[in-house]
Amino acid sequence: MTFRTGVCRALLLAVLLVAPFAAHAQADQQLIVDRARATVGDLSHDKAFGNARQLLARARAVLIVPRLFKGGFIVGGEGGTGVLLARGPGATWSNPAFYALGSASFGLQAGLEQSEAILLVMTQRGVNALLHDQFKIGAQAGIAVATLGSGVEGAVNPGGADIVVWSSSSGVYGGLALDGSIIRPQPEDNARYYGRPLTTSDILFRHIGVAPRANALRTELATIG
Repeated sequence: MTFRTGVCRALLLAVLLVAPFAAHAQADQQLIVDRARATVGDLSHDKAFGNARQLLARARAVLIVPRLFKGGFIVGGEGGTGVLLARGPGATWSNPAFYALGSASFGLQAGLEQSEAILLVMTQRGVNALLHDQFKIGAQAGIAVATLGSGVEGAVNPGGADIVVWSSSSGVYGGLALDGSIIRPQPEDNARYYGRPLTTSDILFRHIGVAPRANALRTELATIG
């Protein structure tokens, strides 16, 4: 066996060993995307907070976190992974970019261990805040965050909330309090899902990256908003 043949076989073996791990990693991200679609469905059927549909129709972007766990982000904290999509020309939605949301305490109702949340980003100022490497709710000057159901009907008007939060816990409105929570991009998840390093702006605004398995989520969003 020549040296060149040996190198080729070694490279092939490396590919065969790495491929299953890469496929598994992408499957993990796809599960988040699929769960995000289910969360959007929950929002669309929430009769008690139906004005979320009108807010979504005007939102510039949406951050969907399908599962928020106690103890799921850092030791003693709470959090989960979700996806951010931006509205494009013709009311179309971009492919998803991955984000993490974490906090020392989300203020969930007593006894609740899991919740789901959608952050409706109503203004360009709100979009710009989420594009930072790390955004802390309540600490970013000029960014107003309101919880759906707490008098946010004016959120679609100029001067209203930049970000409106809808949440649910096992089908019950969770009244999620996000003050002090940290939102940050997950470039590693983007790389796993798209097969190469991509920034949030690459995905949302430059439309780089192919994600046909995210079409169901994009269609669900377009259907209700």
